[in-house]
Amino acid sequence: MSHQTGIAASQQLKEFLATALTFSIRKLRLIKVAIVNEELVLVEYREAVGSWTEDYDTAVLSVVKETEPCYLFYRLDSQNECGFEWLFIPFAPDVAEVREKMLHAATRGTVKMEFGTGRIKDELFGTVLSDIDLAGYRKHVACRNAAGPLTASEEELQAVRNMHTEVAAAAGAQGKTKSLPGIAFPIDENAVTELQRITRKEITHVQLAIDGVNEVIYLVRSGNTTVDELNATIPRDFPTYNFFLFTRDTSEAKGEDLQCMVFVASMPSEKCTIREKMLYSSCKSPLLAGVREQLGMEIARKIEVGEDDVVDADFLSGYLNPPERREPVKFEKPKGPGGRGGRRLIKTGGGDGGGDV
Repeated sequence: MSHQTGIAASQQLKEFLATALTFSIRKLRLIKVAIVNEELVLVEYREAVGSWTEDYDTAVLSVVKETEPCYLFYRLDSQNECGFEWLFIPFAPDVAEVREKMLHAATRGTVKMEFGTGRIKDELFGTVLSDIDLAGYRKHVACRNAAGPLTASEEELQAVRNMHTEVAAAAGAQGKTKSLPGIAFPIDENAVTELQRITRKEITHVQLAIDGVNEVIYLVRSGNTTVDELNATIPRDFPTYNFFLFTRDTSEAKGEDLQCMVFVASMPSEKCTIREKMLYSSCKSPLLAGVREQLGMEIARKIEVGEDDVVDADFLSGYLNPPERREPVKFEKPKGPGGRGGRRLIKTGGGDGGGDV
C-alpha cells in the first residue's frame, strides 16, 4: 500500500471544526478524532466545566480506549494570536494492530493541518494512559523546560534529535563526490527514542517506515519481540526498516557477543510503488549512518527481504554464520603417454629418393 494514504477529513468533521472553532470555542474543552473506514471523523467532544487543569483527566480519560488509536485536541486556557491554544494528543497504543498504527502515524500531519497548526501549542504522544493523563503532561512539560546543565542521557537525546540535520549534511557532502547523494528524511522523535532504547538493549525490536507525503521516517512499532514472533510482525503489504536484537545460539557465537543487531529492510515487491522503492533505497544509507554515528549502534548484518522470505532464527543464523567455504580440490594434470621410442627424422630431397637416417 502507498504511504500516500489518501485519508482525509469527512465533511462532518470539516463542518464541525469550521463552526465550533469559530463560534463555540469557549464551550469546547476536548475534540476526539479517529480514522474510521479510511476517513477522519469526529468521534465525540467534551465541553468545558472548570479550568483546563480541573477538566483534564475527566475529559481525556473518559474518551480514550486503551486499544484504539485516536487523536485528541485539548483546549488550554492560554491564548495566542490565533485564539485559544490547544494541546494535540496523538494516542497509539502498543496493542493496536500494526496497520492501524501505521495509518495513524502517517495521517498525523493531515489531522493537524485540518485543525490548524497555529492553534496547537504543544504535542503529547502516548502509547498508554499514563503518558497522556495530567501527570504525564506535566512530566512532559517539566522535561521540556528543564533548566541547568544536561545529564549525559539528556545530552545524548538532544544530539539524536538533531540527527536528521547532520545526516542531511552528510548526504550533501556525498553529492560532491562521484557517488549519488542519499535522501535524508528527518526521523520522528518517537522513533529516535525507541532507537536509543534498542541500542541500550532495553528492547529487541524497532520497526520504522517512511511517510512519503510528510517526508519523515516514523515509528511503526517497538517492544520486546522474540525471534519466533519476528516474522509475523513484518508487514507484507508495505515496506519497513527493522532493527532486531538477535540472541544467537552459544554454539554459533564462537566467542563473540551472544546478542547482535540485525537490520532487516523489508520490501514487498508486488505491493510497493516505484517511488516507494526509490525512497526506501535512498534513505537506507543515511539512516544507518545516523544510527551508527549518533547512537553508536553496531549492526552485524544488513539484510533485504521480500514478501516470500521467512525471517526466523534459521534465516538470521544463515546470514550471521554462513557455511565455511572449502578450498576446491586441486587435481594434478595427468602425465602424457610414454614409450613412444626414438624420434624419427625424415630426409627429403632429390637423387635416388629419400630414406630414413
